[in-house]
Amino acid sequence: MNGQDKDGLSRKTVAKKKLFIKSYGCQMNVYDAGRMADVMAPLGFDLVDTPNGADLVILNTCHIREKAAEKVFSDLGRLRPIKEAKANDGGRMMVAVAGCVAQAEGAELMARAPIVDMVVGPQAYHRLPEMVAKVERQAGRQIDTDFPVEPKFDFLPAPRASGPAVFVSIQEGCDKFCTFCVVPYTRGAEYSRPARDILAEVRRLASQGAREFTLLGQNVNAYHGEGPDGRDWGLGRLVRAVAEIEGVARIRYTTSHPRDVDDDLIAAHREVSTLTPFIHLPVQSGSDRILQAMNRGHTTAQYLAIIDRLRAAREDMVFSSDFIVGFPGETEADYQATMDLIDRVGFVQAYSFKYSPRPGTPAAGMGAQVAEDEKSRRLIALQGRLTQIQTTFNDSCLGREMDVLFDRPGRHPGQVVGRSPWMQPIHVTAPDMVLGSMARVQVVKTSPNSLAGTVIPGSVVPGANVGDFSRRESA
Repeated sequence: MNGQDKDGLSRKTVAKKKLFIKSYGCQMNVYDAGRMADVMAPLGFDLVDTPNGADLVILNTCHIREKAAEKVFSDLGRLRPIKEAKANDGGRMMVAVAGCVAQAEGAELMARAPIVDMVVGPQAYHRLPEMVAKVERQAGRQIDTDFPVEPKFDFLPAPRASGPAVFVSIQEGCDKFCTFCVVPYTRGAEYSRPARDILAEVRRLASQGAREFTLLGQNVNAYHGEGPDGRDWGLGRLVRAVAEIEGVARIRYTTSHPRDVDDDLIAAHREVSTLTPFIHLPVQSGSDRILQAMNRGHTTAQYLAIIDRLRAAREDMVFSSDFIVGFPGETEADYQATMDLIDRVGFVQAYSFKYSPRPGTPAAGMGAQVAEDEKSRRLIALQGRLTQIQTTFNDSCLGREMDVLFDRPGRHPGQVVGRSPWMQPIHVTAPDMVLGSMARVQVVKTSPNSLAGTVIPGSVVPGANVGDFSRRESA
């Protein structure tokens, strides 16, 4: 059945189908999941919250975490009876594995899991509609893990704001080749989108009600894209241009690498008020010997100098980081150097893991692997120290006023939740109408993982109500 849209253009009514996406790992995967939903929408696929009854299930995988492939196979095993039940009812559920595990182990996935209809790498998911069409035409199982010459962004539909806080991908890939990491092999070489395209995307999302923009990249501060002036722009220059766009109230970026923190980015933190005073700056270890074995390309002293310069640029700056304990050859002295670094910087948030070998990476073949029980002991102590620092920081916020962007309902009736400039979740009792708005909040209660506050009367700056985004998505 055909009709016309609001602009008078003809459109074809597409039968509705159900799409379920499970996304593992990093914020880039969350962004990719949204873009996969975007490319499937013209084929009539609507997102659902459960795989039961879905016409297409996508497992958007991450290879960073321990036993990543095994977890994917476990999830595929749980999907098998669901797929069989749909077939018994006369329907069909297609299963796709996307992301970094798909890129690294696509052939094995096809061999070991007959349930899988499609395997698609993170640089090829713009081809999902074509792959789905081929499977529907009984053209056989599909696999695409190529690194195409043409940037996938040129083939993706324009994203739509699904809430007041949005991700904007500006950079992909990695050229650093840390010895523990598979990202250069699964995401490819570093690529920076042209600044003109990024700014157009931000303007479009801001016009739809987005207020907070997180600029995403595997090495986001390695961004070097062509500017509208034809010159090479770094992240600092891009941040300044984003800040000038009407409707942009807050800017974040992640994930950074210490080697790519330059003078202009530090200056942007001093000069751009909408750039938040919170930086995720992974260090992995506090031992220079281990940093060298990891091929991180910086020393502890250099890392601390960057921290000091950023704090000098903005005195309320805080940091989060990533840590790996039990890297091959890590001694007790190396581990204590990491604990000393944590105390020196005072990271208010962190992700920490036990080292686990990734096939094909240099570290997997290194000798002097640390025993699992020792890794566990070190990780527990490190996480305990990080929790103490986070709790102390949250407690220091008691009585303070801060700007909060409210983006979701709370767990309890009458409660709404947002984030502070320092990424802390903060909940208040307020009507749903404040969702999508920025307000000044006074902190009245703290806990290790969140804050509670009260909205200061007259401080609410209205934005697009979250309900507007929900209606837009279902339209």
